[in-house]
Amino acid sequence: METWFDAARAAETGHDWDAAISAVSAVAECYSADHNRHDAHLWHMDLLVKARRLDELATRGETDVHARRRLDRFLYEDSRDRDLRQRAQHGDKTTLYLLVKLLCQREEQAAAQQVVAEIDGTDEYALGLARQRLTDI
Repeated sequence: METWFDAARAAETGHDWDAAISAVSAVAECYSADHNRHDAHLWHMDLLVKARRLDELATRGETDVHARRRLDRFLYEDSRDRDLRQRAQHGDKTTLYLLVKLLCQREEQAAAQQVVAEIDGTDEYALGLARQRLTDI
């Protein structure tokens, strides 16, 4: 008898994102006391990225910190500075920090400092990140 885990893993391996998401989401539970259900929730967020369901992840991210963090990490890893900037302008502090880090990694310190000044010039952490040298990040 195949378990939900086996079905999800097989679907993921075959890049059948709909089937994998369906199998995992059926047992996923955010902040569950059952670690398997919580792990399934985190896996679900990863599958949404793999399936490129970014709009769904963004919608979930309005109330689900794991979805928001996973989307933010994807945008950073994919060097989507425009998307990070847009989210930062709407108050997502994590994306502001990731945007600044991304710009600094590109050795664009002036752009990083400018973005902080435009979005939240009072954020000491963001200002500190923007002032760091690339080797410090």
